Amino acid sequence: MTLSTDMTVTRSPDRRRYEAAVNGTTVAGFIDYQETSELVVLSHTDVDASFEGRGVGSALARAALDDVRDRGLKALVVCPFILGWLRRHREYRDVLFNAPPAKVTD
Repeated sequence: MTLSTDMTVTRSPDRRRYEAAVNGTTVAGFIDYQETSELVVLSHTDVDASFEGRGVGSALARAALDDVRDRGLKALVVCPFILGWLRRHREYRDVLFNAPPAKVTD
């Protein structure tokens, strides 16, 4: 999941987290998760202070939710950061576990 020329987000199942690496080595941030056969619980996002305000959290949220969707799973989001991010990115509603149905508007 490459997000820019120097930042890549990968799922690290052994550490149960998504990691954003800058220049291939420096971990700029991560999302902790727990997983079942049907569900991924996104519990906590952490961005290193030296990378705050550079879009690392947003890149992590997008990559994690894209991965959950691509694997045919649902996401249960309890992380406050990702919950706030989702308010601005309604296109991820379909991946959410127990999300209320979308309202049809004219």
